[in-house]
This record gives sequence, structure tokens and C-alpha cells, in this order.
Amino acid sequence: MAAYAVVGALKASSLGVPPFSAVVMGVLTATFGGVIRDVLAHEPSVLLQRELYVTPALAGAGAFVILGLVGTPTIPAGIAGFVIALSIRAGAILWKWALPGFGGALPEDDR
Repeated sequence: MAAYAVVGALKASSLGVPPFSAVVMGVLTATFGGVIRDVLAHEPSVLLQRELYVTPALAGAGAFVILGLVGTPTIPAGIAGFVIALSIRAGAILWKWALPGFGGALPEDDR
């Protein structure tokens, strides 16, 4: 996912799109592979859970694009974006980082 975020942003940037659009394309490239995987496996989409999945892609693609805007060469910017996205995603998996949810009663399975 981290590599796809950077590659998607790089491809969009190479086509001359604005920076915001490049970040969005990096996020979409990184996340929709997981959506397709979930659909084919008949699993609930990872996008509908509290688990950090889109946020690391956003951070990695955003870091890559911002570093490119300030003049960092492509390879170091790509490595930095990859490491940022991978670190956040790995932290979410290892330490169960999650986004806050809405209050209210929990489903019976979670009690």
C-alpha cells in the first residue's frame, strides 16, 4: 500500500496535474486495491472499519508531493513517502492504532 501511494502520486505528478490531485491519485491508487480484494473475498471493506488504511496512504503520498514541491529529488522523496506510509500502517497493525468512532451502543459481538 505504501509503494502504491507513492507510485500513484508520482504518475499523476509526471502527467502535470496539480499537487492536490496528485495526492488524491496516490491515495486512490493505494486504497482501491484493498477494496477490490475485500469485494472478491466477500469481506467487509477495510474502508468501513476504524483501522488506519487511508490515512497512511494520504500521509505517504502527501509527503512525497510536498517534498517534490520543495525540490527534493524523486528517489529520496519517494523513499521518504514510502517509509512514512509504511510506518503508520505497520503501527496500526502492530499496536492496533485506530481512528475514533462515534459513541453509542456497541454491537452485541463487541461487548
